Amino acid sequence: MLFSGIPFLYYFLPAVILLYFLAPKKLKNTVLLFSSLFFYAWGEPRYLFLMLATILVGYVCGLAIAHSQRKVWKKVWLWSACTVFFGFLGYFKYAGFFVDNFVALTGISIPALKIALPIGISFYTFQILSYTVDVYREDVPAQRNLIDFACYVSLFPQLIAGPIVRYRDVNDQLASRKHSIADATQGVERFLIGLSKKVLLANLLGEFCDVFRVSDEKTVVFYWSYALAYTLHIYFDFSGYSDMAIGLGKIFGFSFPKNFDYPYISRSITEFWRRWHMTLGSWFRDYVYIPMGGNRVSRGRWLFNILTVWMLTGFWHGANWNFILWGLLYAVLLSIEKLFLKKWLDHAPRFLSHLYTMFFVILGFVLFAGESLSQVGADLSGIFNIAQIPFFGTQTQYFLRSYAVVFMLGIVGSTPIPALLLRKLEATHTGAIGITVLKPFVLLCLFILCTAYLVDGSFNPFLYFRF
Repeated sequence: MLFSGIPFLYYFLPAVILLYFLAPKKLKNTVLLFSSLFFYAWGEPRYLFLMLATILVGYVCGLAIAHSQRKVWKKVWLWSACTVFFGFLGYFKYAGFFVDNFVALTGISIPALKIALPIGISFYTFQILSYTVDVYREDVPAQRNLIDFACYVSLFPQLIAGPIVRYRDVNDQLASRKHSIADATQGVERFLIGLSKKVLLANLLGEFCDVFRVSDEKTVVFYWSYALAYTLHIYFDFSGYSDMAIGLGKIFGFSFPKNFDYPYISRSITEFWRRWHMTLGSWFRDYVYIPMGGNRVSRGRWLFNILTVWMLTGFWHGANWNFILWGLLYAVLLSIEKLFLKKWLDHAPRFLSHLYTMFFVILGFVLFAGESLSQVGADLSGIFNIAQIPFFGTQTQYFLRSYAVVFMLGIVGSTPIPALLLRKLEATHTGAIGITVLKPFVLLCLFILCTAYLVDGSFNPFLYFRF
């Protein structure tokens, strides 16, 4: 079930909100749990049992770790849990990749594995894994209430695509959280902004990408336009979903961590990754990079740590070589910046450092978007005109003119400019009154417009279902 879908917006969500606020305090987590299980089962009921098994293992192992008196037994339970979690993730997400590559390498004939990827498995596995490790480290107490623990793992606002919410962030909120009209209002506003980013920008930019793929007139400008469109598309698709998740959490009394902070204004790749998918970056930092020694090791080991973390980051996104290469690209860029380039970028003109950053971010997303290495090769060949294709053409001109407004809105909307203008208006007495009066009307219009697009049956996939 998509957040940006009629069944969710008009049936599921209103019903859950009604049941939630009618339920007594002791049953609110139960309502959220069963609502979340229904939400997940709507998409693929077969894998509901996989998630429930993962929850049960995490719950039992967490309690076992907390109650074990000897360090060795704590480690046994921790590694037992990790084996199960990575076993599930490895089989359902990566087994086919390894088998296909083994066949390609050895020539041995093995039937292809036809394993469907359970939706959200990467996200809920990382959440429950962080909980188990934190219990082992004694950073958080083990959760004794199975309902509360299952609610944390399966909570539908962030179940499918994050943000990756750590147990330490919501431990107190699971037991006791406050609800207010002000928080609910903020949550609705955040949700509607995210929905608008998804439906009115990401979907239309995704349409442009699809138009490019089926076009029989490929030009250099068309390739670059596609690369920019995909870069904007993935930002508004994923950040829009994160906004919707954070907004929904706010409605139900939860405070989820921020996941995006205008990454496309960055002046370095290092800064970009501090602003993009922030919960994933901090997860790999705290549970992989720092335990490996971080930067408090020899230079050679430090570079190896960076390489390992970013290869895993790429592989986490999908079982394909283009994701691994995408992660390794960032490993190289970040290593170069940490060794010497970052100092120059900090003192370089803002235009040059921003141009450098966006050049590699856009190329990175061309690599990320490819369904195969051959497609990535063709896209890069077109971008750099290795194949000597035309620079411009009539189809390119037509589609750029058709989507010009969407591109302009996407570029401006990916910067803090709209938020800064809004804050300046709010700082004035007249502006504050106008915004207070107009904001509900504008949000309602956006919701109606989104509904119209969805009822029309427009392009409405969710990109991160791939992961």
